[in-house]
Parts: sequence; C-alpha cells; structure tokens
Amino acid sequence: MSLVLYAALVLATGVERLVELVVSARNARWSLARGGRESGRGHFPAMVALHTGLLVACVAEAALADRPFLPRLGWPALAVVLASQGLRWWCIAVLGPRWNTRVIVVPGLPLVRRGPYRVLAHPNYVAVVAEGVALPLVHTAWVTALTFTALNAVLLLRFRIPAEERALATLAG
Repeated sequence: MSLVLYAALVLATGVERLVELVVSARNARWSLARGGRESGRGHFPAMVALHTGLLVACVAEAALADRPFLPRLGWPALAVVLASQGLRWWCIAVLGPRWNTRVIVVPGLPLVRRGPYRVLAHPNYVAVVAEGVALPLVHTAWVTALTFTALNAVLLLRFRIPAEERALATLAG
C-alpha cells in the first residue's frame, strides 16, 4: 500500500469520525429532549484532541519516518481497522438514538443488553482500542500505535468508563 493510499485510508477514517459527530449531535438533542443528563464532560476535549492527533500522527510518522508498508503486518492491521469500524457501527445501530460520543443518560430507559452489549459492557471501546493499535500499524507507524494506546488508556479510558458506569448506575436506581 502506498503512502498516498494510506493517507486516503486515514482521511476516510477522519470523515467517518465527522459522520459520528453528526450522528452524536442528533442523538444528543434526542436524549436531552427526553430529560437526558450529561456527565463526565471534562474529558471530552482531551478525547477529541487525542483522536485527532491519532489521525495526524499516523500519516506524519509514516511519511516523516519513512515507514514502509509491510504486507504481513499491514493487511492484517487493515482487517482489524475494518472490523473495528464494523463493531463501532454495530454499537451505534444497537443503541440507536441513545448512542453518543458524550455521556448522556435518559432516565427511565432500560440498559441495552442486545447485540455486542450481550457479551461486553463497553464494546465501542474495544473498537476504539483495536483501531488505535491497528490503524497506525497498517503502515508500520508503531510509535503512534504505542503512544495512542498508552495515552488513551491513561488519560481517557480510566476516566471515561467509570464516568459511564456511574451515569448508567442512575438508570438502575
């Protein structure tokens, strides 16, 4: 895969993120109109910055460090990227208007326990972690893969998942 094709893949991922933000904004309006309450707002700017940084760093590292495309790593990594997108959109479809990039809980709605939520409490974060490792590795941007994974774990997921758990606990009473 050439660097141009890799940049197109990363750009497509960025466009997908913008589509997510549009869906999220629509869903936020739906949730707030039904009495939804937002929590955990403090980490949202860091999440946006980290995810934007991932996209920029993927292409920058591949270009500036002259990272090659290694088919034995790149093709499986691409398969993981595509699978993570499938899992992410499965989560979005199953949650419907309740899915959001923010933590907004509508009182009175039951927890979703179908689709990937039958097996995992937070399948969307499995998709995020998988993509954060795999997208850089498509073009052997291993520094980006390691850095994003560490920052995502330390700066975001250790705050985001507990914030969601606390918010969802309000549904249980």
